[in-house]
Amino acid sequence: MSSPVPEQPYARPAARRAPARRPAAVPFDPDETPLARTRRARRMARELAVIHPDAHCELDFTNAFELLVATVLSAQTTDKTVNKVTPALFARYPDPVALAAADRAEVEEILKPTGFFRAKANSVLGLAQALVERFDGEVPGRMADLVTLPGVGRKTANVVLGNAFDVPGLTVDTHFGRLVRRFGWTAEEDPVKVEAEIAELVPKRDWTMFSHRVIFHGRRVCHAKKAACGACGLARWCPSYGIGPTDPELALKLVKTPAASDTE
Repeated sequence: MSSPVPEQPYARPAARRAPARRPAAVPFDPDETPLARTRRARRMARELAVIHPDAHCELDFTNAFELLVATVLSAQTTDKTVNKVTPALFARYPDPVALAAADRAEVEEILKPTGFFRAKANSVLGLAQALVERFDGEVPGRMADLVTLPGVGRKTANVVLGNAFDVPGLTVDTHFGRLVRRFGWTAEEDPVKVEAEIAELVPKRDWTMFSHRVIFHGRRVCHAKKAACGACGLARWCPSYGIGPTDPELALKLVKTPAASDTE
């Protein structure tokens, strides 16, 4: 029998404290020792696992090809929108061979709701053709191969590796980068450098699920414009505590349910 779902999923009471000072513009503290930062990061990572026990990839897929295409389509749109479009796309073009031979106009029409549909059609048609020509119609399970495909960078490759091949990967999307900088774990802006620095803090076996949890937290609690600091279970370890309301009642109003956060 499953346990009841709390009324405010994703919200855990913050440790009551007042910010010692105005949160720093750059939360990364160069005087924090690598050992101290690692210990703090791992404590926060463990708490994220408690806050977001249901964290998962929010793109719908049944195989590596579907996940690869869906991830490419998710650029500059929501997972919810992609999930509405991909059933029709995969019903019409179920594998790389079918998609590689697809009529461009038909693909563009299906992809219109995702925005930038012409560029996205170019990417998915190009990657399907590359899969057929260079990988016998199979999605490769190596980073070095995946990033050679049209429209596929390290972020997309890590999503596919982690969720379709069980190869640990850190997915550095907008939410992930914003949060790990707020946590004071890195000051880097470049996604590749962010990935490298966070890889040193979090055990490799946890990379994929850790990425999901951070992204969930960014969508539901630690929002870009107004973080729900007073409802955040990470507050006691976060140097950015105070950038959003610290009053628990006000903060709880900012916490989003899964359905609401799907739009981000």
